[in-house]
Amino acid sequence: MATSVDIMTLADLLRRAAKQEILPRFRRLGSADVRAKTEATDLVTEADEQAERLIKAEVARLWPEAVFIGEESVAADPSLLDRIDGAELAVIIDPVDGTFNFAAGVPAFGVMASVVAKGETVAGIIFDPMGDDWVMAEKGSGAWLRRPDGEAQRLAVAAPVALEEMVGMASTGYLPQGKRAEILGNLAKVRFLTNYRCAAHEYRTFAGGHVHYLMYNKLMPWDHLAGTLISQEAGAYAARFDGTPYLPHHVDGGLLLTPDKASWELLRREVFTV
Repeated sequence: MATSVDIMTLADLLRRAAKQEILPRFRRLGSADVRAKTEATDLVTEADEQAERLIKAEVARLWPEAVFIGEESVAADPSLLDRIDGAELAVIIDPVDGTFNFAAGVPAFGVMASVVAKGETVAGIIFDPMGDDWVMAEKGSGAWLRRPDGEAQRLAVAAPVALEEMVGMASTGYLPQGKRAEILGNLAKVRFLTNYRCAAHEYRTFAGGHVHYLMYNKLMPWDHLAGTLISQEAGAYAARFDGTPYLPHHVDGGLLLTPDKASWELLRREVFTV
């Protein structure tokens, strides 16, 4: 599906922001360069703010008709979130996904962008600054791993497996305490559970066919729109906990992604009993 945002131009912009504002600060942050937002584990760094500032200015120059929604812009003005649903065109940015890892010197972080047109996610990009490559998708065109030299590899999710063989990621930190304990107990039914503290790398791993499920409870658009579209274009089944589609304006209701609908229904019934 064509949009007025050129996907490769936007991808190159994410890479430029990473090289100019993010990587030079990796493992070089001073104490004044890191601040807590809502809690001690919800961080913002100088890299987040400067990368978003660069991307925002370039989006305004290249696509002035687009509403810009960035994680740090919304932190300063939460009402920006309300503009997604009615926007003809919106560009949604997470300048550093995995900020906790970045601030701790762990090389698992990414830069993410999605394009929303009339309430529908039509493009998604996840750039890995350490690997210097992207996974990306435009609606209806498949999901791809692309490298700066032009090499491209089509992505596909894993084949379905039995419950006891499933390996995947679940973010349980935003579940109510009692429900969290129940679900963590249920996860003994699967083969393996992990959490990278970085949705960018979790979606890359899933869309690349290496794990069988992803689960999230808190849904901020910059964290999940790009990855969900990429996963769906790689063949995944994705829905909120009540079975309804995940849409750009949703910020709650949970999200479960699996290789197919049967796997989704099995995990929802046996493990993620939210």
